[in-house]
Amino acid sequence: MSSRVIVVGMPLKIYNTLSRRLEVFQPLEPGFVRMYVCGPTVYDYNHLGHGRTYVVFDALKRYLVLRGYHVKHVVNITDIDDKIIRRAREESRDWREVADEYTRDYMEVIEKLNIHVDLHPRVSDHIRDIIEFIQTLIDKGYAYTTPSGSVYFNVDMYSGYGRLSNRLDKQLWSQEQEFLSEKKNPYDFALWKAAKPGEPWWEAPWGRGRPGWHIECSVMSIRYLGKQFDIHGGGTDLIFPHHENERAQSEAALGVSPWVKYWVHVGMFTIHGDKMSKSLGNIIPLREAFRKWSPEAIRLFYLSLHYRKPQDFTEEGMRQAQSLYQRLVATVNLLNKLSKEATSLHRLEESDLEILERLLDTRRKFHKALSNDFNTAQALAAVHELTSIVFKEIQYNPRYTLVWKAYQLLREYNTVLGVLDKYFEKTGDELRTLLDEIIGVIVEVRKELRRRKEYELADRIRSELEKRGVRLMDKGLETTWVITK
Repeated sequence: MSSRVIVVGMPLKIYNTLSRRLEVFQPLEPGFVRMYVCGPTVYDYNHLGHGRTYVVFDALKRYLVLRGYHVKHVVNITDIDDKIIRRAREESRDWREVADEYTRDYMEVIEKLNIHVDLHPRVSDHIRDIIEFIQTLIDKGYAYTTPSGSVYFNVDMYSGYGRLSNRLDKQLWSQEQEFLSEKKNPYDFALWKAAKPGEPWWEAPWGRGRPGWHIECSVMSIRYLGKQFDIHGGGTDLIFPHHENERAQSEAALGVSPWVKYWVHVGMFTIHGDKMSKSLGNIIPLREAFRKWSPEAIRLFYLSLHYRKPQDFTEEGMRQAQSLYQRLVATVNLLNKLSKEATSLHRLEESDLEILERLLDTRRKFHKALSNDFNTAQALAAVHELTSIVFKEIQYNPRYTLVWKAYQLLREYNTVLGVLDKYFEKTGDELRTLLDEIIGVIVEVRKELRRRKEYELADRIRSELEKRGVRLMDKGLETTWVITK
Protein backbone atom coordinates (compact mmCIF):
# COMPACT_ATOMS: atom_id res chain seq x y z
CA MET A 1 0.00 0.00 0.00
CA SER A 2 1.09 3.58 -0.58
CA SER A 3 1.78 6.12 2.14
CA ARG A 4 -1.10 7.15 4.31
CA VAL A 5 -3.27 10.10 3.37
CA ILE A 6 -5.59 12.02 5.68
CA VAL A 7 -8.53 13.70 3.99
CA VAL A 8 -9.09 16.90 5.94
CA GLY A 9 -12.62 18.18 6.44
CA MET A 10 -14.34 15.14 4.99
CA PRO A 11 -15.77 12.93 7.77
CA LEU A 12 -16.13 9.23 7.09
CA LYS A 13 -19.70 7.98 7.45
CA ILE A 14 -20.77 4.35 7.51
CA TYR A 15 -24.12 2.60 7.77
CA ASN A 16 -24.63 0.84 11.10
CA THR A 17 -27.04 -2.10 10.89
CA LEU A 18 -27.81 -1.77 14.61
CA SER A 19 -28.99 1.85 14.41
CA ARG A 20 -30.18 1.54 10.78
CA ARG A 21 -28.65 4.88 9.87
CA LEU A 22 -25.45 6.49 8.61
CA GLU A 23 -23.08 7.37 11.43
CA VAL A 24 -19.85 9.35 11.52
CA PHE A 25 -17.07 6.84 11.97
CA GLN A 26 -15.16 7.41 15.19
CA PRO A 27 -13.24 4.39 16.48
CA LEU A 28 -13.17 3.63 20.17
CA GLU A 29 -9.46 4.41 20.26
CA PRO A 30 -8.39 7.41 18.13
CA GLY A 31 -6.27 6.32 15.20
CA PHE A 32 -6.78 2.59 15.77
CA VAL A 33 -9.49 0.41 14.22
CA ARG A 34 -10.31 -3.12 15.35
CA MET A 35 -12.28 -5.09 12.76
CA TYR A 36 -13.63 -8.65 12.87
CA VAL A 37 -15.19 -10.30 9.83
CA CYS A 38 -16.93 -13.66 9.81
CA GLY A 39 -14.90 -15.99 7.61
CA PRO A 40 -15.48 -19.34 5.93
CA THR A 41 -16.88 -22.58 7.26
CA VAL A 42 -14.38 -24.85 5.56
CA TYR A 43 -16.49 -27.73 4.24
CA ASP A 44 -16.40 -26.83 0.52
CA TYR A 45 -14.63 -24.60 -1.99
CA ASN A 46 -15.05 -20.85 -1.60
CA HIS A 47 -17.40 -19.44 -4.23
CA LEU A 48 -18.05 -16.07 -5.84
CA GLY A 49 -20.49 -15.07 -3.11
CA HIS A 50 -17.88 -15.56 -0.39
CA GLY A 51 -15.39 -13.53 -2.40
CA ARG A 52 -17.55 -10.43 -2.34
CA THR A 53 -17.47 -10.22 1.45
CA TYR A 54 -13.74 -10.88 1.58
CA VAL A 55 -12.95 -8.16 -0.99
CA VAL A 56 -15.33 -5.53 0.40
CA PHE A 57 -13.83 -5.64 3.88
CA ASP A 58 -10.29 -5.77 2.52
CA ALA A 59 -11.01 -2.64 0.48
CA LEU A 60 -12.66 -0.96 3.48
CA LYS A 61 -9.57 -1.71 5.56
CA ARG A 62 -7.36 -0.32 2.79
CA TYR A 63 -9.34 2.91 2.77
CA LEU A 64 -9.13 3.23 6.54
CA VAL A 65 -5.35 2.84 6.26
CA LEU A 66 -5.32 5.47 3.51
CA ARG A 67 -7.21 7.77 5.88
CA GLY A 68 -4.42 7.34 8.41
CA TYR A 69 -5.78 4.62 10.70
CA HIS A 70 -3.93 1.58 11.93
CA VAL A 71 -6.26 -1.40 11.37
CA LYS A 72 -6.20 -4.79 13.08
CA HIS A 73 -8.14 -7.14 10.81
CA VAL A 74 -9.24 -10.56 12.10
CA VAL A 75 -11.14 -13.18 10.08
CA ASN A 76 -12.11 -16.48 11.70
CA ILE A 77 -11.99 -19.93 10.15
CA THR A 78 -14.77 -22.26 11.31
CA ASP A 79 -13.13 -25.67 11.18
CA ILE A 80 -15.59 -27.63 13.33
CA ASP A 81 -19.24 -27.55 12.30
CA ASP A 82 -22.20 -29.77 11.37
CA LYS A 83 -21.48 -29.29 7.65
CA ILE A 84 -17.85 -30.32 8.02
CA ILE A 85 -18.82 -33.42 10.02
CA ARG A 86 -21.47 -34.33 7.44
CA ARG A 87 -19.00 -33.92 4.56
CA ALA A 88 -16.42 -36.05 6.33
CA ARG A 89 -18.98 -38.78 6.98
CA GLU A 90 -20.17 -38.76 3.35
CA GLU A 91 -16.60 -39.09 2.07
CA SER A 92 -15.37 -41.47 4.82
CA ARG A 93 -12.69 -38.98 5.85
CA ASP A 94 -11.51 -37.48 9.10
CA TRP A 95 -13.17 -34.12 9.78
CA ARG A 96 -9.77 -32.48 10.22
CA GLU A 97 -8.72 -33.60 6.75
CA VAL A 98 -11.82 -31.98 5.25
CA ALA A 99 -11.25 -28.76 7.20
CA ASP A 100 -7.58 -28.59 6.21
CA GLU A 101 -8.33 -29.11 2.52
CA TYR A 102 -10.82 -26.26 2.29
CA THR A 103 -8.79 -24.02 4.57
CA ARG A 104 -6.01 -24.29 1.98
CA ASP A 105 -8.51 -23.34 -0.71
CA TYR A 106 -9.54 -20.26 1.27
CA MET A 107 -5.95 -19.15 1.82
CA GLU A 108 -5.18 -19.58 -1.89
CA VAL A 109 -8.29 -17.59 -2.81
CA ILE A 110 -7.46 -14.57 -0.65
CA GLU A 111 -3.87 -14.59 -1.87
CA LYS A 112 -5.05 -14.41 -5.48
CA LEU A 113 -7.53 -11.65 -4.61
CA ASN A 114 -4.71 -9.66 -2.99
CA ILE A 115 -6.33 -9.73 0.44
CA HIS A 116 -4.21 -9.36 3.55
CA VAL A 117 -5.59 -10.34 6.96
CA ASP A 118 -3.71 -9.92 10.22
CA LEU A 119 -4.97 -13.11 11.87
CA HIS A 120 -7.06 -16.18 10.99
CA PRO A 121 -7.98 -17.88 14.29
CA ARG A 122 -9.41 -21.40 13.94
CA VAL A 123 -12.17 -22.66 16.22
CA SER A 124 -10.46 -25.97 17.03
CA ASP A 125 -7.49 -24.02 18.48
CA HIS A 126 -9.74 -22.11 20.90
CA ILE A 127 -11.84 -24.79 22.58
CA ARG A 128 -10.52 -23.99 26.07
CA ASP A 129 -11.37 -20.30 25.61
CA ILE A 130 -14.87 -21.27 24.45
CA ILE A 131 -15.46 -23.51 27.46
CA GLU A 132 -14.38 -20.73 29.84
CA PHE A 133 -16.68 -18.25 28.10
CA ILE A 134 -19.66 -20.61 28.34
CA GLN A 135 -18.92 -21.17 32.02
CA THR A 136 -19.06 -17.41 32.55
CA LEU A 137 -22.52 -17.29 30.94
CA ILE A 138 -23.70 -20.18 33.14
CA ASP A 139 -22.32 -18.52 36.28
CA LYS A 140 -24.11 -15.25 35.41
CA GLY A 141 -27.42 -17.02 34.82
CA TYR A 142 -27.57 -16.41 31.08
CA ALA A 143 -27.09 -20.05 30.09
CA TYR A 144 -28.35 -23.42 31.29
CA THR A 145 -27.24 -27.03 30.97
CA THR A 146 -29.42 -29.97 29.98
CA PRO A 147 -29.36 -33.64 31.04
CA SER A 148 -27.85 -34.53 27.65
CA GLY A 149 -24.80 -32.35 28.35
CA SER A 150 -25.73 -29.52 25.98
CA VAL A 151 -25.70 -25.85 27.02
CA TYR A 152 -28.13 -23.20 25.75
CA PHE A 153 -28.30 -19.42 25.97
CA ASN A 154 -31.48 -18.24 27.67
CA VAL A 155 -32.60 -15.46 25.33
CA ASP A 156 -35.23 -14.18 27.78
CA MET A 157 -32.43 -13.12 30.13
CA TYR A 158 -31.04 -10.65 27.58
CA SER A 159 -33.31 -7.62 27.13
CA GLY A 160 -31.81 -6.29 23.90
CA TYR A 161 -32.45 -9.36 21.76
CA GLY A 162 -33.84 -8.66 18.29
CA ARG A 163 -32.56 -5.10 17.98
CA LEU A 164 -29.77 -5.86 15.51
CA SER A 165 -32.03 -7.78 13.10
CA ASN A 166 -35.03 -5.54 13.87
CA ARG A 167 -37.01 -8.64 14.88
CA LEU A 168 -38.79 -7.37 17.97
CA ASP A 169 -41.55 -9.99 17.93
CA LYS A 170 -40.58 -13.19 19.73
CA GLN A 171 -42.45 -15.18 17.12
CA LEU A 172 -39.64 -14.26 14.72
CA TRP A 173 -36.87 -15.57 16.96
CA SER A 174 -37.44 -19.31 16.66
CA GLN A 175 -34.28 -21.21 15.71
CA GLU A 176 -32.54 -24.59 15.99
CA GLN A 177 -35.82 -26.51 15.81
CA GLU A 178 -34.07 -29.86 16.13
CA PHE A 179 -33.37 -29.12 19.80
CA LEU A 180 -36.87 -27.95 20.82
CA SER A 181 -37.43 -30.84 23.20
CA GLU A 182 -34.61 -29.84 25.55
CA LYS A 183 -34.73 -26.03 25.28
CA LYS A 184 -36.64 -23.77 27.68
CA ASN A 185 -37.70 -21.55 24.77
CA PRO A 186 -37.92 -22.23 21.02
CA TYR A 187 -35.61 -19.26 20.42
CA ASP A 188 -32.81 -20.28 22.80
CA PHE A 189 -29.64 -21.29 20.95
CA ALA A 190 -26.87 -23.80 21.54
CA LEU A 191 -23.58 -22.78 23.11
CA TRP A 192 -22.35 -26.37 23.49
CA LYS A 193 -23.66 -29.45 21.71
CA ALA A 194 -23.53 -32.77 23.52
CA ALA A 195 -21.37 -35.44 21.90
CA LYS A 196 -22.96 -37.82 19.40
CA PRO A 197 -21.55 -41.17 18.24
CA GLY A 198 -18.96 -40.75 15.52
CA GLU A 199 -18.56 -36.98 16.05
CA PRO A 200 -15.56 -35.10 17.43
CA TRP A 201 -15.81 -34.02 21.05
CA TRP A 202 -13.93 -32.28 23.85
CA GLU A 203 -14.26 -32.61 27.62
CA ALA A 204 -16.17 -29.83 29.39
CA PRO A 205 -17.50 -29.43 32.97
CA TRP A 206 -21.04 -30.17 31.80
CA GLY A 207 -20.12 -33.08 29.53
CA ARG A 208 -18.36 -34.12 26.35
CA GLY A 209 -19.30 -32.22 23.21
CA ARG A 210 -18.33 -29.42 20.85
CA PRO A 211 -19.08 -25.71 20.45
CA GLY A 212 -22.26 -24.37 18.91
CA TRP A 213 -21.87 -22.15 15.88
CA HIS A 214 -22.33 -18.68 17.36
CA ILE A 215 -20.08 -18.88 20.41
CA GLU A 216 -16.84 -19.15 18.41
CA CYS A 217 -16.96 -15.65 16.92
CA SER A 218 -17.67 -14.01 20.26
CA VAL A 219 -14.76 -15.80 21.91
CA MET A 220 -12.17 -15.28 19.18
CA SER A 221 -13.07 -11.66 18.43
CA ILE A 222 -12.86 -10.76 22.12
CA ARG A 223 -9.59 -12.62 22.56
CA TYR A 224 -7.88 -10.76 19.73
CA LEU A 225 -9.67 -7.41 19.62
CA GLY A 226 -10.71 -6.82 23.23
CA LYS A 227 -14.00 -6.53 25.11
CA GLN A 228 -15.21 -3.82 22.75
CA PHE A 229 -14.19 -3.22 19.17
CA ASP A 230 -15.13 -1.04 16.23
CA ILE A 231 -16.38 -3.06 13.25
CA HIS A 232 -18.05 -6.45 12.99
CA GLY A 233 -18.73 -7.49 9.43
CA GLY A 234 -20.25 -10.22 7.31
CA GLY A 235 -23.01 -10.86 4.81
CA THR A 236 -26.62 -9.81 5.42
CA ASP A 237 -27.50 -13.50 5.73
CA LEU A 238 -25.60 -13.53 9.03
CA ILE A 239 -27.58 -10.77 10.73
CA PHE A 240 -30.05 -13.33 12.09
CA PRO A 241 -29.45 -15.52 13.87
CA HIS A 242 -25.65 -15.51 13.90
CA HIS A 243 -24.82 -11.88 14.66
CA GLU A 244 -27.90 -11.40 16.81
CA ASN A 245 -26.77 -14.32 18.95
CA GLU A 246 -23.17 -13.15 19.04
CA ARG A 247 -24.25 -9.76 20.30
CA ALA A 248 -26.52 -11.23 22.98
CA GLN A 249 -24.02 -13.67 24.46
CA SER A 250 -21.10 -11.23 24.31
CA GLU A 251 -22.84 -8.31 25.99
CA ALA A 252 -24.29 -10.71 28.57
CA ALA A 253 -20.90 -12.23 29.42
CA LEU A 254 -18.94 -8.97 29.40
CA GLY A 255 -21.53 -6.61 30.84
CA VAL A 256 -20.76 -4.02 28.16
CA SER A 257 -22.92 -2.21 25.63
CA PRO A 258 -22.22 -1.74 22.86
CA TRP A 259 -19.95 -4.73 22.42
CA VAL A 260 -19.47 -3.69 18.78
CA LYS A 261 -19.75 -0.04 17.75
CA TYR A 262 -20.49 -0.51 14.03
CA TRP A 263 -22.21 -3.53 12.48
CA VAL A 264 -21.48 -3.59 8.73
CA HIS A 265 -23.14 -6.02 6.33
CA VAL A 266 -22.63 -6.84 2.65
CA GLY A 267 -25.63 -7.45 0.36
CA MET A 268 -26.60 -10.85 -0.99
CA PHE A 269 -24.90 -12.29 -4.06
CA THR A 270 -26.93 -13.99 -6.80
CA ILE A 271 -26.18 -15.71 -10.11
CA HIS A 272 -28.29 -14.44 -13.01
CA GLY A 273 -30.99 -13.42 -10.54
CA ASP A 274 -31.08 -16.71 -8.62
CA LYS A 275 -29.75 -17.47 -5.17
CA MET A 276 -26.77 -19.78 -5.35
CA SER A 277 -27.65 -23.35 -4.49
CA LYS A 278 -26.46 -26.86 -5.27
CA SER A 279 -29.95 -27.81 -6.46
CA LEU A 280 -29.77 -25.14 -9.18
CA GLY A 281 -26.18 -26.05 -10.00
CA ASN A 282 -25.22 -22.39 -10.16
CA ILE A 283 -22.49 -22.24 -7.54
CA ILE A 284 -19.26 -20.95 -9.09
CA PRO A 285 -16.17 -21.77 -7.02
CA LEU A 286 -13.57 -19.04 -7.11
CA ARG A 287 -10.91 -21.55 -8.13
CA GLU A 288 -12.92 -22.08 -11.33
CA ALA A 289 -13.67 -18.39 -11.79
CA PHE A 290 -9.92 -17.65 -11.77
CA ARG A 291 -9.48 -19.87 -14.82
CA LYS A 292 -11.78 -17.60 -16.82
CA TRP A 293 -11.27 -14.14 -15.32
CA SER A 294 -8.33 -12.46 -13.68
CA PRO A 295 -8.46 -12.01 -9.89
CA GLU A 296 -8.10 -8.26 -10.49
CA ALA A 297 -11.21 -8.21 -12.68
CA ILE A 298 -13.14 -10.14 -10.03
CA ARG A 299 -12.08 -7.59 -7.40
CA LEU A 300 -13.26 -4.74 -9.63
CA PHE A 301 -16.54 -6.53 -10.28
CA TYR A 302 -17.26 -6.73 -6.56
CA LEU A 303 -16.36 -3.05 -6.09
CA SER A 304 -18.48 -1.89 -9.04
CA LEU A 305 -21.60 -1.84 -6.87
CA HIS A 306 -22.30 -0.33 -3.45
CA TYR A 307 -21.53 -2.99 -0.86
CA ARG A 308 -24.98 -2.94 0.77
CA LYS A 309 -26.84 -3.55 -2.48
CA PRO A 310 -27.58 -7.11 -3.64
CA GLN A 311 -25.15 -7.99 -6.42
CA ASP A 312 -26.07 -10.19 -9.36
CA PHE A 313 -23.39 -12.02 -11.29
CA THR A 314 -23.56 -11.91 -15.08
CA GLU A 315 -21.04 -12.69 -17.79
CA GLU A 316 -21.48 -9.19 -19.20
CA GLY A 317 -20.71 -7.66 -15.81
CA MET A 318 -17.50 -9.66 -15.62
CA ARG A 319 -16.53 -8.63 -19.16
CA GLN A 320 -16.96 -5.00 -18.19
CA ALA A 321 -14.82 -5.52 -15.10
CA GLN A 322 -12.12 -7.21 -17.17
CA SER A 323 -12.23 -4.31 -19.63
CA LEU A 324 -11.88 -1.81 -16.79
CA TYR A 325 -8.87 -3.67 -15.44
CA GLN A 326 -7.23 -3.63 -18.87
CA ARG A 327 -7.91 0.10 -19.12
CA LEU A 328 -6.28 0.71 -15.73
CA VAL A 329 -3.23 -1.33 -16.73
CA ALA A 330 -2.99 0.58 -20.01
CA THR A 331 -3.22 3.86 -18.09
CA VAL A 332 -0.39 3.12 -15.68
CA ASN A 333 1.79 1.79 -18.50
CA LEU A 334 1.13 4.90 -20.59
CA LEU A 335 1.95 7.17 -17.65
CA ASN A 336 5.20 5.29 -17.09
CA LYS A 337 6.07 5.79 -20.76
CA LEU A 338 5.08 9.47 -20.76
CA SER A 339 7.12 10.16 -17.63
CA LYS A 340 10.24 9.47 -19.69
CA GLU A 341 9.08 11.64 -22.59
CA ALA A 342 7.19 14.46 -20.88
CA THR A 343 8.31 18.05 -21.14
CA SER A 344 9.41 19.60 -17.87
CA LEU A 345 8.47 23.28 -17.88
CA HIS A 346 8.72 26.12 -15.39
CA ARG A 347 5.40 27.53 -16.51
CA LEU A 348 2.04 25.87 -17.17
CA GLU A 349 -0.45 27.30 -19.65
CA GLU A 350 -4.06 27.95 -18.69
CA SER A 351 -5.09 24.77 -20.47
CA ASP A 352 -2.58 22.80 -18.38
CA LEU A 353 -3.88 24.35 -15.17
CA GLU A 354 -7.41 23.41 -16.17
CA ILE A 355 -6.37 19.78 -16.70
CA LEU A 356 -4.53 19.77 -13.36
CA GLU A 357 -7.65 21.03 -11.60
CA ARG A 358 -9.75 18.31 -13.24
CA LEU A 359 -7.26 15.69 -12.09
CA LEU A 360 -7.52 16.98 -8.53
CA ASP A 361 -11.29 17.00 -8.84
CA THR A 362 -11.24 13.24 -9.43
CA ARG A 363 -9.53 12.93 -6.05
CA ARG A 364 -12.24 14.97 -4.35
CA LYS A 365 -14.89 12.78 -5.97
CA PHE A 366 -13.02 9.59 -5.05
CA HIS A 367 -12.79 10.45 -1.38
CA LYS A 368 -16.27 11.95 -1.23
CA ALA A 369 -17.67 8.67 -2.53
CA LEU A 370 -15.71 6.47 -0.14
CA SER A 371 -16.36 8.79 2.80
CA ASN A 372 -20.09 8.42 2.22
CA ASP A 373 -20.72 4.83 3.33
CA PHE A 374 -17.85 3.45 1.28
CA ASN A 375 -19.47 3.93 -2.14
CA THR A 376 -16.96 2.13 -4.34
CA ALA A 377 -19.20 2.40 -7.41
CA GLN A 378 -18.97 6.19 -7.39
CA ALA A 379 -15.28 6.02 -6.53
CA LEU A 380 -14.67 3.88 -9.63
CA ALA A 381 -16.46 6.51 -11.71
CA ALA A 382 -13.89 9.04 -10.50
CA VAL A 383 -11.07 6.64 -11.39
CA HIS A 384 -12.52 6.18 -14.88
CA GLU A 385 -12.67 9.96 -15.25
CA LEU A 386 -8.94 10.17 -14.50
CA THR A 387 -8.15 7.56 -17.16
CA SER A 388 -10.17 9.53 -19.71
CA ILE A 389 -8.17 12.68 -18.99
CA VAL A 390 -4.95 10.72 -19.49
CA PHE A 391 -5.98 9.12 -22.78
CA LYS A 392 -7.80 12.09 -24.29
CA GLU A 393 -5.58 14.98 -23.23
CA ILE A 394 -2.36 14.29 -21.33
CA GLN A 395 -1.26 11.67 -23.85
CA TYR A 396 -1.17 14.19 -26.70
CA ASN A 397 0.48 17.04 -24.81
CA PRO A 398 2.46 15.49 -21.97
CA ARG A 399 3.57 17.95 -19.33
CA TYR A 400 5.66 16.35 -16.63
CA THR A 401 3.58 17.98 -13.87
CA LEU A 402 0.36 16.51 -15.28
CA VAL A 403 1.85 13.09 -15.96
CA TRP A 404 3.31 12.86 -12.46
CA LYS A 405 0.10 14.06 -10.80
CA ALA A 406 -2.02 11.55 -12.72
CA TYR A 407 0.44 8.80 -11.76
CA GLN A 408 0.33 9.78 -8.07
CA LEU A 409 -3.47 9.85 -8.05
CA LEU A 410 -3.82 6.49 -9.77
CA ARG A 411 -1.40 5.01 -7.29
CA GLU A 412 -3.45 6.47 -4.42
CA TYR A 413 -6.68 5.06 -5.83
CA ASN A 414 -5.06 1.66 -6.23
CA THR A 415 -4.31 1.68 -2.51
CA VAL A 416 -8.02 0.89 -2.12
CA LEU A 417 -8.70 -0.99 -5.36
CA GLY A 418 -5.71 -3.31 -4.95
CA VAL A 419 -5.47 -4.32 -8.61
CA LEU A 420 -2.33 -2.55 -9.86
CA ASP A 421 0.15 -3.36 -7.10
CA LYS A 422 2.56 -5.18 -9.41
CA TYR A 423 2.73 -2.12 -11.65
CA PHE A 424 3.48 0.28 -8.81
CA GLU A 425 5.45 -1.74 -6.32
CA LYS A 426 8.39 -4.05 -6.74
CA THR A 427 9.59 -5.99 -3.71
CA GLY A 428 13.27 -6.18 -2.86
CA ASP A 429 13.45 -9.74 -4.18
CA GLU A 430 11.74 -8.76 -7.44
CA LEU A 431 14.09 -5.82 -7.95
CA ARG A 432 17.15 -7.97 -7.23
CA THR A 433 15.96 -10.60 -9.70
CA LEU A 434 15.41 -7.92 -12.35
CA LEU A 435 18.84 -6.42 -11.64
CA ASP A 436 20.49 -9.83 -11.95
CA GLU A 437 18.80 -10.38 -15.29
CA ILE A 438 19.86 -6.96 -16.63
CA ILE A 439 23.48 -7.44 -15.55
CA GLY A 440 23.42 -10.91 -17.07
CA VAL A 441 22.35 -9.48 -20.42
CA ILE A 442 25.09 -6.84 -20.27
CA VAL A 443 27.70 -9.48 -19.46
CA GLU A 444 26.60 -11.60 -22.44
CA VAL A 445 26.81 -8.60 -24.78
CA ARG A 446 30.30 -7.81 -23.44
CA LYS A 447 31.32 -11.45 -23.93
CA GLU A 448 30.36 -11.18 -27.60
CA LEU A 449 32.36 -7.93 -27.92
CA ARG A 450 35.44 -9.66 -26.46
CA ARG A 451 34.95 -12.60 -28.81
CA ARG A 452 35.02 -10.11 -31.68
CA LYS A 453 38.12 -8.51 -30.09
CA GLU A 454 36.34 -5.17 -29.62
CA TYR A 455 38.25 -4.71 -26.37
CA GLU A 456 37.92 -0.94 -26.11
CA LEU A 457 34.10 -1.11 -25.88
CA ALA A 458 34.26 -4.19 -23.64
CA ASP A 459 36.61 -2.36 -21.24
CA ARG A 460 34.35 0.68 -21.24
CA ILE A 461 31.39 -1.50 -20.16
CA ARG A 462 33.54 -2.98 -17.36
CA SER A 463 34.59 0.51 -16.22
CA GLU A 464 31.04 1.93 -16.25
CA LEU A 465 29.70 -1.02 -14.30
CA GLU A 466 32.54 -0.71 -11.77
CA LYS A 467 31.57 2.94 -11.15
CA ARG A 468 28.03 1.75 -10.36
CA GLY A 469 29.10 -0.93 -7.92
CA VAL A 470 29.22 -3.99 -10.21
CA ARG A 471 32.65 -5.64 -10.46
CA LEU A 472 33.32 -7.98 -13.41
CA MET A 473 35.89 -10.76 -13.14
CA ASP A 474 37.08 -12.37 -16.39
CA LYS A 475 38.52 -15.85 -16.76
CA GLY A 476 39.06 -16.54 -20.40
CA LEU A 477 35.84 -15.63 -22.19
CA GLU A 478 33.75 -16.40 -19.11
CA THR A 479 32.84 -13.63 -16.70
CA THR A 480 31.51 -13.64 -13.15
CA TRP A 481 30.37 -10.56 -11.28
CA VAL A 482 29.65 -9.24 -7.81
CA ILE A 483 27.79 -6.19 -6.48
CA THR A 484 30.15 -4.16 -4.30
CA LYS A 485 27.76 -1.53 -2.96
